[in-house]
Amino acid sequence: MTSATLERFSILSLSAQQLRRLPQLLERCLPAMPSTVKDLDVPRLFREPYILSGYRPVGQEWRFYFLSLFQQHNEALNVWTHLLAALAVLLRFWAFSETNGLLLDVSSLPLYLYILSVLTYLVCSVLAHLLQSHSELAHYSLYFMDYVGVSVYQYGSALVHYFYSSELAWQETFAPLFLPGAALLGWLSCAGCCYAKYRYQRPYPVKRKICQLIPTGLAYLLDISPIAHRLQTCSWSEPAVCLHALQMVFFLLAAFFFSCPVPERFFPGRCDIVGHAHQIFHLFLSLCTLSQLEAIFTDFLGRRDNLLLRYDRGEILVASASFPFLMCCSLLTAAYLRRNVELRLRKKEN
Repeated sequence: MTSATLERFSILSLSAQQLRRLPQLLERCLPAMPSTVKDLDVPRLFREPYILSGYRPVGQEWRFYFLSLFQQHNEALNVWTHLLAALAVLLRFWAFSETNGLLLDVSSLPLYLYILSVLTYLVCSVLAHLLQSHSELAHYSLYFMDYVGVSVYQYGSALVHYFYSSELAWQETFAPLFLPGAALLGWLSCAGCCYAKYRYQRPYPVKRKICQLIPTGLAYLLDISPIAHRLQTCSWSEPAVCLHALQMVFFLLAAFFFSCPVPERFFPGRCDIVGHAHQIFHLFLSLCTLSQLEAIFTDFLGRRDNLLLRYDRGEILVASASFPFLMCCSLLTAAYLRRNVELRLRKKEN
Protein backbone atom coordinates (compact mmCIF):
# COMPACT_ATOMS: atom_id res chain seq x y z
CA MET A 1 0.00 0.00 0.00
CA THR A 2 1.51 3.32 -1.09
CA SER A 3 1.88 6.36 1.17
CA ALA A 4 -0.70 8.25 -0.91
CA THR A 5 -3.23 5.43 -0.37
CA LEU A 6 -2.53 5.39 3.36
CA GLU A 7 -3.06 9.16 3.49
CA ARG A 8 -6.40 8.90 1.73
CA PHE A 9 -7.46 6.07 4.05
CA SER A 10 -6.56 8.08 7.15
CA ILE A 11 -8.53 11.10 5.86
CA LEU A 12 -11.58 8.91 5.21
CA SER A 13 -11.32 7.36 8.68
CA LEU A 14 -11.07 10.80 10.25
CA SER A 15 -14.14 12.00 8.28
CA ALA A 16 -16.14 8.95 9.38
CA GLN A 17 -15.27 9.62 13.03
CA GLN A 18 -16.35 13.26 12.68
CA LEU A 19 -19.68 12.21 11.16
CA ARG A 20 -20.30 9.82 14.05
CA ARG A 21 -19.69 12.67 16.48
CA LEU A 22 -22.01 15.05 14.61
CA PRO A 23 -25.20 14.14 16.57
CA GLN A 24 -23.35 14.73 19.85
CA LEU A 25 -22.07 18.08 18.62
CA LEU A 26 -25.59 19.13 17.59
CA GLU A 27 -26.97 18.14 20.99
CA ARG A 28 -24.36 20.33 22.65
CA CYS A 29 -24.97 23.30 20.36
CA LEU A 30 -28.77 23.19 20.30
CA PRO A 31 -30.82 23.50 23.50
CA ALA A 32 -33.03 20.63 24.55
CA MET A 33 -36.59 21.26 23.45
CA PRO A 34 -39.31 20.97 26.12
CA SER A 35 -41.82 18.24 25.44
CA THR A 36 -45.29 19.11 24.24
CA VAL A 37 -48.07 19.00 26.82
CA LYS A 38 -51.80 18.33 27.01
CA ASP A 39 -54.52 20.96 26.82
CA LEU A 40 -55.05 21.07 30.60
CA ASP A 41 -51.38 21.97 31.07
CA VAL A 42 -51.66 25.32 29.26
CA PRO A 43 -53.88 28.33 30.08
CA ARG A 44 -57.36 28.35 28.55
CA LEU A 45 -56.35 31.10 26.09
CA PHE A 46 -54.02 28.73 24.24
CA ARG A 47 -56.41 25.78 23.96
CA GLU A 48 -58.27 24.87 20.80
CA PRO A 49 -61.57 22.95 20.79
CA TYR A 50 -61.15 19.18 20.43
CA ILE A 51 -57.33 19.48 20.29
CA LEU A 52 -56.20 17.60 23.38
CA SER A 53 -52.42 17.39 23.06
CA GLY A 54 -49.39 18.71 21.20
CA TYR A 55 -49.30 22.10 22.92
CA ARG A 56 -45.99 23.83 23.59
CA PRO A 57 -45.54 24.92 27.22
CA VAL A 58 -46.05 28.62 27.86
CA GLY A 59 -43.38 30.92 29.27
CA GLN A 60 -40.25 29.45 27.67
CA GLU A 61 -37.45 31.52 26.13
CA TRP A 62 -38.07 32.96 22.68
CA ARG A 63 -35.43 30.70 21.11
CA PHE A 64 -37.42 27.61 22.02
CA TYR A 65 -40.39 28.81 20.00
CA PHE A 66 -38.20 29.69 17.03
CA LEU A 67 -36.59 26.24 17.20
CA SER A 68 -40.02 24.62 17.48
CA LEU A 69 -40.17 25.15 13.73
CA PHE A 70 -38.43 21.75 13.62
CA GLN A 71 -40.46 20.18 16.42
CA GLN A 72 -43.62 18.10 16.18
CA HIS A 73 -46.52 19.99 17.76
CA ASN A 74 -50.10 20.96 16.92
CA GLU A 75 -49.08 24.26 15.25
CA ALA A 76 -46.24 22.84 13.12
CA LEU A 77 -48.28 22.29 9.95
CA ASN A 78 -49.95 25.69 10.33
CA VAL A 79 -46.47 27.20 10.24
CA TRP A 80 -45.06 25.11 7.41
CA THR A 81 -48.01 25.43 5.02
CA HIS A 82 -47.72 29.23 4.96
CA LEU A 83 -43.93 29.26 5.17
CA LEU A 84 -43.65 27.05 2.08
CA ALA A 85 -46.33 29.12 0.34
CA ALA A 86 -44.34 32.31 1.04
CA LEU A 87 -41.19 30.74 -0.41
CA ALA A 88 -43.14 29.55 -3.45
CA VAL A 89 -44.59 33.03 -4.05
CA LEU A 90 -41.17 34.64 -3.70
CA LEU A 91 -39.47 32.21 -6.10
CA ARG A 92 -42.33 32.35 -8.60
CA PHE A 93 -42.31 36.16 -8.65
CA TRP A 94 -38.53 36.19 -9.09
CA ALA A 95 -38.79 33.76 -12.02
CA PHE A 96 -41.66 35.77 -13.53
CA SER A 97 -39.70 39.03 -13.20
CA GLU A 98 -36.58 37.53 -14.79
CA THR A 99 -38.46 35.88 -17.65
CA ASN A 100 -40.53 38.93 -18.56
CA GLY A 101 -38.06 41.70 -17.73
CA LEU A 102 -40.43 43.18 -15.16
CA LEU A 103 -39.62 46.72 -14.04
CA LEU A 104 -41.17 48.80 -11.28
CA ASP A 105 -43.26 51.44 -13.05
CA VAL A 106 -46.80 52.79 -12.88
CA SER A 107 -48.28 49.87 -14.81
CA SER A 108 -46.63 47.23 -12.60
CA LEU A 109 -46.99 49.05 -9.26
CA PRO A 110 -50.27 47.30 -8.29
CA LEU A 111 -48.60 43.95 -9.02
CA TYR A 112 -45.66 44.73 -6.74
CA LEU A 113 -48.02 45.84 -3.97
CA TYR A 114 -50.02 42.65 -4.39
CA ILE A 115 -46.89 40.51 -4.00
CA LEU A 116 -45.97 42.54 -0.91
CA SER A 117 -49.45 41.98 0.51
CA VAL A 118 -49.25 38.21 -0.09
CA LEU A 119 -45.86 37.94 1.61
CA THR A 120 -47.09 40.13 4.49
CA TYR A 121 -50.08 37.97 5.31
CA LEU A 122 -48.12 34.72 4.95
CA VAL A 123 -45.18 35.89 7.10
CA CYS A 124 -47.49 37.35 9.77
CA SER A 125 -49.37 34.05 9.89
CA VAL A 126 -46.13 32.06 10.20
CA LEU A 127 -44.90 34.23 13.08
CA ALA A 128 -48.25 34.13 14.87
CA HIS A 129 -48.51 30.34 14.84
CA LEU A 130 -44.81 29.82 15.56
CA LEU A 131 -44.38 32.23 18.49
CA GLN A 132 -47.80 32.80 20.07
CA SER A 133 -47.23 30.30 22.89
CA HIS A 134 -44.56 32.50 24.51
CA SER A 135 -47.01 34.46 26.69
CA GLU A 136 -50.52 35.87 26.77
CA LEU A 137 -49.33 39.28 25.57
CA ALA A 138 -47.34 37.68 22.74
CA HIS A 139 -50.39 35.60 21.81
CA TYR A 140 -52.61 38.66 21.43
CA SER A 141 -49.93 40.82 19.80
CA LEU A 142 -48.98 38.26 17.16
CA TYR A 143 -52.56 37.46 16.23
CA PHE A 144 -53.33 41.16 15.94
CA MET A 145 -50.44 41.35 13.46
CA ASP A 146 -51.89 38.34 11.67
CA TYR A 147 -55.15 40.26 11.21
CA VAL A 148 -53.20 43.26 9.90
CA GLY A 149 -51.67 40.94 7.31
CA VAL A 150 -55.12 39.72 6.27
CA SER A 151 -56.45 43.26 5.76
CA VAL A 152 -53.39 44.22 3.71
CA TYR A 153 -53.80 41.10 1.55
CA GLN A 154 -57.46 41.87 0.98
CA TYR A 155 -56.64 45.31 -0.42
CA GLY A 156 -53.69 43.98 -2.43
CA SER A 157 -56.07 41.49 -4.06
CA ALA A 158 -58.59 44.25 -4.74
CA LEU A 159 -55.91 46.32 -6.50
CA VAL A 160 -54.89 43.63 -8.98
CA HIS A 161 -58.46 42.43 -9.53
CA TYR A 162 -59.45 45.99 -10.40
CA PHE A 163 -56.54 46.97 -12.64
CA TYR A 164 -55.67 43.66 -14.30
CA SER A 165 -58.68 41.34 -14.15
CA SER A 166 -61.90 43.38 -14.36
CA GLU A 167 -64.04 43.92 -17.45
CA LEU A 168 -65.24 47.28 -18.77
CA ALA A 169 -68.90 46.35 -18.23
CA TRP A 170 -68.23 45.70 -14.54
CA GLN A 171 -66.27 48.94 -14.14
CA GLU A 172 -69.11 51.04 -15.53
CA THR A 173 -71.14 50.09 -12.46
CA PHE A 174 -68.66 49.52 -9.63
CA ALA A 175 -65.50 51.47 -10.47
CA PRO A 176 -66.12 54.66 -8.40
CA LEU A 177 -66.79 52.84 -5.13
CA PHE A 178 -64.77 49.65 -5.48
CA LEU A 179 -61.30 50.62 -4.22
CA PRO A 180 -62.49 53.00 -1.44
CA GLY A 181 -64.90 50.29 -0.33
CA ALA A 182 -62.16 47.67 -0.44
CA ALA A 183 -59.89 49.82 1.72
CA LEU A 184 -62.67 50.52 4.24
CA LEU A 185 -63.74 46.87 4.49
CA GLY A 186 -60.10 45.80 4.75
CA TRP A 187 -59.68 48.02 7.80
CA LEU A 188 -63.03 46.89 9.26
CA SER A 189 -61.92 43.29 8.78
CA CYS A 190 -58.77 43.97 10.81
CA ALA A 191 -60.66 45.95 13.46
CA GLY A 192 -63.41 43.33 13.76
CA CYS A 193 -60.99 40.42 14.14
CA CYS A 194 -58.77 42.30 16.61
CA TYR A 195 -61.77 43.41 18.69
CA ALA A 196 -63.25 39.90 18.71
CA LYS A 197 -59.92 38.49 19.87
CA TYR A 198 -59.64 41.15 22.60
CA ARG A 199 -63.26 41.16 23.74
CA TYR A 200 -64.24 37.49 23.95
CA GLN A 201 -62.58 34.85 26.11
CA ARG A 202 -62.59 31.09 25.74
CA PRO A 203 -64.87 29.28 25.35
CA TYR A 204 -65.63 31.68 22.51
CA PRO A 205 -69.29 32.63 21.95
CA VAL A 206 -70.93 32.79 18.52
CA LYS A 207 -70.62 36.60 18.66
CA ARG A 208 -66.88 36.27 18.17
CA LYS A 209 -67.29 34.46 14.86
CA ILE A 210 -69.84 37.06 13.78
CA CYS A 211 -67.41 39.91 14.50
CA GLN A 212 -64.77 38.12 12.46
CA LEU A 213 -66.78 36.72 9.57
CA ILE A 214 -69.14 39.59 8.70
CA PRO A 215 -66.52 42.25 7.82
CA THR A 216 -64.14 39.65 6.38
CA GLY A 217 -66.93 38.09 4.32
CA LEU A 218 -68.13 41.47 3.02
CA ALA A 219 -64.54 42.38 2.10
CA TYR A 220 -64.16 39.14 0.17
CA LEU A 221 -67.48 39.55 -1.66
CA LEU A 222 -66.47 43.02 -2.80
CA ASP A 223 -62.88 42.10 -3.69
CA ILE A 224 -63.95 39.07 -5.71
CA SER A 225 -66.81 40.82 -7.54
CA PRO A 226 -64.72 41.64 -10.67
CA ILE A 227 -63.76 37.98 -10.89
CA ALA A 228 -67.33 36.72 -10.33
CA HIS A 229 -68.56 39.03 -13.10
CA ARG A 230 -65.82 37.84 -15.43
CA LEU A 231 -66.64 34.18 -14.81
CA GLN A 232 -70.25 34.88 -15.76
CA THR A 233 -69.57 36.90 -18.90
CA CYS A 234 -66.25 35.73 -20.41
CA SER A 235 -65.20 32.60 -22.23
CA TRP A 236 -63.75 29.88 -20.05
CA SER A 237 -61.24 29.15 -22.80
CA GLU A 238 -59.13 31.99 -21.40
CA PRO A 239 -56.38 30.48 -19.18
CA ALA A 240 -56.78 33.14 -16.49
CA VAL A 241 -60.53 32.49 -16.13
CA CYS A 242 -59.99 28.87 -15.11
CA LEU A 243 -57.32 29.90 -12.62
CA HIS A 244 -59.64 32.52 -11.12
CA ALA A 245 -62.37 29.90 -10.80
CA LEU A 246 -59.90 27.63 -9.06
CA GLN A 247 -58.93 30.32 -6.56
CA MET A 248 -62.60 30.85 -5.68
CA VAL A 249 -63.14 27.11 -5.11
CA PHE A 250 -60.08 26.89 -2.87
CA PHE A 251 -61.18 29.97 -0.92
CA LEU A 252 -64.67 28.59 -0.29
CA LEU A 253 -63.17 25.33 0.96
CA ALA A 254 -60.80 27.30 3.18
CA ALA A 255 -63.70 29.35 4.57
CA PHE A 256 -65.61 26.15 5.40
CA PHE A 257 -62.74 24.67 7.42
CA PHE A 258 -62.08 28.02 9.12
CA SER A 259 -65.69 28.15 10.31
CA CYS A 260 -66.18 24.50 11.25
CA PRO A 261 -63.90 22.39 13.51
CA VAL A 262 -64.01 19.38 11.22
CA PRO A 263 -62.80 16.60 11.46
CA GLU A 264 -61.51 17.02 15.03
CA ARG A 265 -65.03 17.60 16.33
CA PHE A 266 -65.86 13.98 15.48
CA PHE A 267 -62.46 12.57 16.48
CA PRO A 268 -61.28 14.55 19.56
CA GLY A 269 -57.59 14.01 20.22
CA ARG A 270 -56.93 12.09 16.98
CA CYS A 271 -56.19 15.09 14.75
CA ASP A 272 -54.01 17.00 17.19
CA ILE A 273 -50.76 16.93 15.20
CA VAL A 274 -52.00 16.29 11.67
CA GLY A 275 -55.42 16.84 10.14
CA HIS A 276 -57.33 19.38 12.20
CA ALA A 277 -59.47 22.06 10.57
CA HIS A 278 -57.10 25.02 10.86
CA GLN A 279 -54.36 23.08 9.12
CA ILE A 280 -56.72 22.23 6.27
CA PHE A 281 -57.80 25.88 6.17
CA HIS A 282 -54.16 26.94 5.79
CA LEU A 283 -53.60 24.40 3.03
CA PHE A 284 -56.58 25.53 0.95
CA LEU A 285 -55.79 29.20 1.57
CA SER A 286 -52.24 28.62 0.30
CA LEU A 287 -53.61 26.89 -2.81
CA CYS A 288 -56.05 29.77 -3.29
CA THR A 289 -53.20 32.28 -3.15
CA LEU A 290 -51.01 30.33 -5.58
CA SER A 291 -53.90 29.96 -8.04
CA GLN A 292 -54.67 33.67 -7.74
CA LEU A 293 -51.00 34.48 -8.31
CA GLU A 294 -50.89 32.56 -11.59
CA ALA A 295 -54.16 34.13 -12.73
CA ILE A 296 -52.88 37.63 -12.01
CA PHE A 297 -49.61 36.95 -13.85
CA THR A 298 -51.61 35.77 -16.87
CA ASP A 299 -53.87 38.83 -16.80
CA PHE A 300 -50.92 41.18 -16.31
CA LEU A 301 -49.10 39.86 -19.37
CA GLY A 302 -52.24 40.05 -21.49
CA ARG A 303 -53.40 43.52 -20.41
CA ARG A 304 -50.43 45.60 -19.30
CA ASP A 305 -49.96 47.18 -22.75
CA ASN A 306 -53.45 48.69 -22.58
CA LEU A 307 -53.40 49.51 -18.88
CA LEU A 308 -52.43 53.18 -19.26
CA LEU A 309 -55.03 53.56 -22.01
CA ARG A 310 -57.80 52.38 -19.69
CA TYR A 311 -56.62 54.11 -16.50
CA ASP A 312 -55.12 57.48 -15.72
CA ARG A 313 -51.66 57.41 -14.14
CA GLY A 314 -52.96 59.50 -11.27
CA GLU A 315 -55.72 56.97 -10.56
CA ILE A 316 -53.18 54.14 -10.32
CA LEU A 317 -50.91 56.18 -8.04
CA VAL A 318 -53.75 57.27 -5.72
CA ALA A 319 -55.05 53.70 -5.47
CA SER A 320 -51.53 52.45 -4.74
CA ALA A 321 -50.96 55.18 -2.12
CA SER A 322 -54.02 53.85 -0.29
CA PHE A 323 -52.08 50.63 0.36
CA PRO A 324 -49.60 52.08 2.93
CA PHE A 325 -52.42 54.22 4.36
CA LEU A 326 -54.53 51.13 5.02
CA MET A 327 -51.51 49.35 6.51
CA CYS A 328 -50.89 52.26 8.90
CA CYS A 329 -54.55 52.38 9.96
CA SER A 330 -54.57 48.64 10.61
CA LEU A 331 -51.30 48.80 12.55
CA LEU A 332 -52.63 51.65 14.71
CA THR A 333 -55.81 49.67 15.42
CA ALA A 334 -53.79 46.61 16.39
CA ALA A 335 -51.46 48.73 18.57
CA TYR A 336 -54.41 50.35 20.35
CA LEU A 337 -56.02 47.02 21.22
CA ARG A 338 -52.65 45.56 22.19
CA ARG A 339 -52.29 48.40 24.68
CA ASN A 340 -55.70 47.55 26.11
CA VAL A 341 -54.66 43.91 26.43
CA GLU A 342 -51.49 44.95 28.21
CA LEU A 343 -53.46 47.04 30.73
CA ARG A 344 -55.91 44.19 31.29
CA LEU A 345 -53.10 41.72 31.94
CA ARG A 346 -51.48 44.13 34.43
CA LYS A 347 -54.76 44.41 36.36
CA LYS A 348 -55.04 40.64 36.31
CA GLU A 349 -51.55 40.28 37.81
CA ASN A 350 -52.29 42.82 40.53
